[in-house]
Amino acid sequence: MTIFHGFNTSASALTSQRLRMDVISANMANAETTRGTMVNGEWQPYQRKMVVMQPNEKQSFAPFLNKAMSNESSSVGNGVKVSGIINDQTPFKLVYNPEHPDANEEGYVQMPNVDPLREMVDLMSATRSYEANVTTLNASKNMLLKALEIGR
Repeated sequence: MTIFHGFNTSASALTSQRLRMDVISANMANAETTRGTMVNGEWQPYQRKMVVMQPNEKQSFAPFLNKAMSNESSSVGNGVKVSGIINDQTPFKLVYNPEHPDANEEGYVQMPNVDPLREMVDLMSATRSYEANVTTLNASKNMLLKALEIGR
């Protein structure tokens, strides 16, 4: 483990949370988009996207526990990475609006499966996580600066 390990871990989390905020913003921007993608010659509404994150290194808890119990210097996690952006498979909302150009024979329009309330909660969660990682990064920086001052 290097002295910059904490910086790298926080940086990976910052990058992942920033992408998550960008995807949430795209979802909010397309919450009313009835023509998102073309499927079999017909327009489909925008489909909500979700960010999937995973640890940089897949490890079980057992090696960390064994190192801690044997008083060895244990290494901490290696941050997080985005493993993909997936489509939410919840069904589209049907809204009765016979005047809409995308209405079906019964007058219903398929609307995106984006719930603005859910998106705002996810955005608040991503923002809080981003802020927590900035605080962690600043704490690590301050500890390293104090360690350098000891040598004076």
